[in-house]
Amino acid sequence: MDAEHPPRLVYDDDCGFCTWCVRQAAKRGEFEVVGFSELTPDQRARLPDEYEDCSHLLTDDAVYSCGEGLEEAIARFDTPARYLALAFKHLPAGSRERVREQGYRAVADRRGLFGRVVSCTPPARGRE
Repeated sequence: MDAEHPPRLVYDDDCGFCTWCVRQAAKRGEFEVVGFSELTPDQRARLPDEYEDCSHLLTDDAVYSCGEGLEEAIARFDTPARYLALAFKHLPAGSRERVREQGYRAVADRRGLFGRVVSCTPPARGRE
């Protein structure tokens, strides 16, 4: 069954780490990338009221938010990482949700730190 639209990754486009993550995901799967500042009224209406608290994956028939959105995005990657996400779905639901959301929040609440890590470029050899 063909979807009408590719899944949409909705993210905080004011966040450097979020932007980096979405670019990495777009390299690994077929996604439309939509920043919070670019949301259409129809897209915004599909999101939860507190949508700016995390990223989301919008499909034609579902909305996945926070850790669940990340899990669903990784399951759509064209890389072996998708198999980890698919295997993760076989864990007991309560355990999976707890681990997934706690892991997502642990990173999301420190996105400034992670943003500095991913934006670092090593110094050129021979320079201090």
